[in-house]
Amino acid sequence: NAAVDTSCCASCGSEEVDNIKLTECNDCDLVRYCSDECKADHLPQHEEMCKKRASELRDEILIKQSASTNDVECLRDTILFRQPKSSFMGDCPICFLPLSIDSKKSTLFSCCSKTICGGCSYANKLHQRKERLDRTCPFCRKLLPKTLDEGNANAMKRVEGNDPVAMRHIGTVHYNEGDNVRAIEYWTKAAELGDAMAHNSLSIAYFVGDGVEKDEKKGRYHLE
Repeated sequence: NAAVDTSCCASCGSEEVDNIKLTECNDCDLVRYCSDECKADHLPQHEEMCKKRASELRDEILIKQSASTNDVECLRDTILFRQPKSSFMGDCPICFLPLSIDSKKSTLFSCCSKTICGGCSYANKLHQRKERLDRTCPFCRKLLPKTLDEGNANAMKRVEGNDPVAMRHIGTVHYNEGDNVRAIEYWTKAAELGDAMAHNSLSIAYFVGDGVEKDEKKGRYHLE
């Protein structure tokens, strides 16, 4: 992000002179305002940047605290287990905390079609390493597949049982392989069974005409 001038109000540009006093944003140190009205007016432009900076500031505080106590593991776990408010992703079936919408912070296990948060997956790995156990799913305890093909075979077994999550996963596999037509077929079946992420994939496909005829009406339908 570009540097922000904090010598004047981020909304109206008034400088801090005479009876005009600027106050910092409540959550970050990036901008200052001359009034509550200016703060409210500028919020739509500032909100995304503010959330990112506020998160950075919290991490900086945690790092300082960790450095003073030499508790690096505590810092790592605190950041790892930080979770967002509820979303369409639902909750982790182990810790019951809301899953992040960032797919990198959770893992879908093909054996049971459960999405497990990064914290619970990490804790399971630590336990298995410590006890020298076989690598198993943290939820259903089945042995993890050794190859992608084995994982996809697990998902196909669940597709046969009308599992919408498995259908969406197999659709994505076909999409990544360049078979957009088959991807649409699986995503459509998953969406009909209520899978929100399949609806999202279909909306993008219809908006851009990827594997289907471009149809903005259907794109909006799947977004809604």
